[in-house]
Amino acid sequence: MIDLSLSEEHIMLRDSLHDFVEKEVSPIVGEFDKQQKSLYPKIIPKMVELGYLGVCFPEKLGGAGLDYLALAIVCEELERVDTALRVIMSVHTALNSCTLYQWGTPEQIEKYLIPQAQGKQIAAFGLTEPSCGSDVAALQTRAVREGDDYILTGNKMWISLAETADNFLVFARIGKEKGYKNIGAFIVERTSPGFSSNSIHDKLGVKTGDTGELILQNVRVPQENRLGEENEGFKIAMSALDSGRFTVAAGAVGSIRASLEASIKYCHERKAFGQEIGQFELIQEHIAEMQAGLDISQLLVYKAAWLKNKGIRNTRETAMAKWQATNFALDAANRAIQIHGAYGYSADFPVERYWRNARANTILEGTNEIQKLLQASHVLGYRKHSHLRRELPPYTPEP
Repeated sequence: MIDLSLSEEHIMLRDSLHDFVEKEVSPIVGEFDKQQKSLYPKIIPKMVELGYLGVCFPEKLGGAGLDYLALAIVCEELERVDTALRVIMSVHTALNSCTLYQWGTPEQIEKYLIPQAQGKQIAAFGLTEPSCGSDVAALQTRAVREGDDYILTGNKMWISLAETADNFLVFARIGKEKGYKNIGAFIVERTSPGFSSNSIHDKLGVKTGDTGELILQNVRVPQENRLGEENEGFKIAMSALDSGRFTVAAGAVGSIRASLEASIKYCHERKAFGQEIGQFELIQEHIAEMQAGLDISQLLVYKAAWLKNKGIRNTRETAMAKWQATNFALDAANRAIQIHGAYGYSADFPVERYWRNARANTILEGTNEIQKLLQASHVLGYRKHSHLRRELPPYTPEP
């Protein structure tokens, strides 16, 4: 029986995080967005201090010992204020650290996961390339075996935390043959000779984040930093995207909430023809549609969280949550702008930022077109779960 209720721990986490972002981020985020200035140097140390980066990992691994629903709550509350905050959780916690939790050796977990769960090291994820996004089989970054090491050469593009992270989970082709079977996953440290990064500026949205390019010029990576077997890189990448999509979906719930809350406030403040604009039926239609999107999205995310807590394969359910929640978030932001009228088109109100940020979420971690294809292929029976894939360890309460 699915239980979607929040425990006292979940409620305490939500309330404390709400207070944190309202106090530390809300007063400054608008100005940081206008200046295209990263929030990360100011905010990440405080997130580390409060234990958010390792929220879903066992205490013995440096985490907070909470479950995947707690991870969703953190992402929702962070994105309610700004998408760039949720991106930290998606990249550091979900795409990188959760993947190490799934696939890492005891030595890799000790060396990388525990410091990352504690926030002593920040981690990122390097899959997308300048000419390769959804078509993972077309990776051009190469990993050439040389004794007990691999030599990595190539570029990665649109990498969140590119200038912030200490460690990167990088995917590269091993050998010359193209296809899914010749991809490897490697833990690359920023201090490795031949590694460098550049920032990407003038993005449409997520301007308070850190997005950039990774450049690997004959970067030497020891064999013990290969995650999984040589031919498991594609499976590792897909399992990582399951975790990443979950956090994007959860964040989108917060984005919907932000648009709805701003619109409700404006409906009571703005008057036309002698009454609050919330009294007009066409405005109420927008509010009702936004609330429906919020309820549907939250249910989809909480269902995926329940499956993750049980250790049940949830690729389709998580993709559905990502697809629907990000579409609803973009729709909610669009409706919020319409409610605000000309003011919605101005940076004096936050809803135009909500729209710019929500637009990105329909693309990253697999475009929503990819999510649609995934749903159809499951329903039609063309795609079957592989027994070779590993799931995140189920949540087990610690004594």
